Amino acid sequence: MSKNATGTRTGSDQALAVYLELRTRPAAAFDEIADGLALSAEDRERCRGELATLGLIEQPPTTAGPHTPAVVDPDIALVRLLQCERERLENRLAETSRAQSTLATLAGPFLRAGTAPDSEVEVEIIADPDRVRHELAGLTDTVRYAVHSMHTGSVRREDMGDELERDRHRLARGVRVRAMYSRRISSVPEMIQHLEVRSALGVEIRLSPVVPMNMVLADENFAMLPTDPHAPDSATILARGPGLVRSYLALYDYCWHAATRYGDEEAPERGGDGLSEQQRAALHMLASGIKDEQIAKNLGVSLRTVSRLLSEVMHELGAASRFEAGVKAARLGLLDGEARDREA
Repeated sequence: MSKNATGTRTGSDQALAVYLELRTRPAAAFDEIADGLALSAEDRERCRGELATLGLIEQPPTTAGPHTPAVVDPDIALVRLLQCERERLENRLAETSRAQSTLATLAGPFLRAGTAPDSEVEVEIIADPDRVRHELAGLTDTVRYAVHSMHTGSVRREDMGDELERDRHRLARGVRVRAMYSRRISSVPEMIQHLEVRSALGVEIRLSPVVPMNMVLADENFAMLPTDPHAPDSATILARGPGLVRSYLALYDYCWHAATRYGDEEAPERGGDGLSEQQRAALHMLASGIKDEQIAKNLGVSLRTVSRLLSEVMHELGAASRFEAGVKAARLGLLDGEARDREA
């Protein structure tokens, strides 16, 4: 290649020209190629560095004579770069994991003590039910923007009046009130009436097939939830400060948008009442992602029997596919014990 051929080349074009010449003349030294392309000292060093960084040349150890770099094929250089990048990412992930572990170790004692430094967060465990009711009552006067609650079951009859009174005070002050309930309570006469009254007052109500826990949130500064979501009588966590409350509010918003507006829900789906225990067991395993072979092994039956059981489940639920059967089973509460609670 003549000098004029690269007279207007700049930047990476010059590096490419050098690389093509090196591939064409593998025995030539780098400086010989650079001289042939009329590269300045600064340009040739920049090209040398760029090609080395890309892995397209491998510089031999420094010697007294001219340097003849080893030229690397582009595909090999690309594979090496990808390997280096993967190793770099793996190291970065390992460093991040170690940092998270360190932070968790440092934060643990502070959270257990009730406060986290530099975050305006307070956490308290309350075992006294009267104290819990006192905190909820005081919330009526302190909340400014919104109260959000979710309930896994029915409200106690003796608490319904207090809840309605709190609704009236909050709504009169312009506070938004949202409440989410398990869809099961729509079959309880007292709760139907209670929800109708709350809705008439202006409370936004939604029903969901699955409510993860009891929870009360206020603004971005107050959260009340159980220490054990599966034990209604467990002690209560009282958290104050946006550092924690925003995370709970994000969970609440996700559940809220997945729930059905009260009054808009369709007639309850029926199905599943006629399933045998063996069919229910097969349905649970299917929903857990267990393959037919393992289901057959767990039930002690043949693959043909498993296929028949699942076909019967689909027919009972009115599902056209196994996936639809799993979705309907979850909606009916057949996968979390809701159906059995409903029958009781």
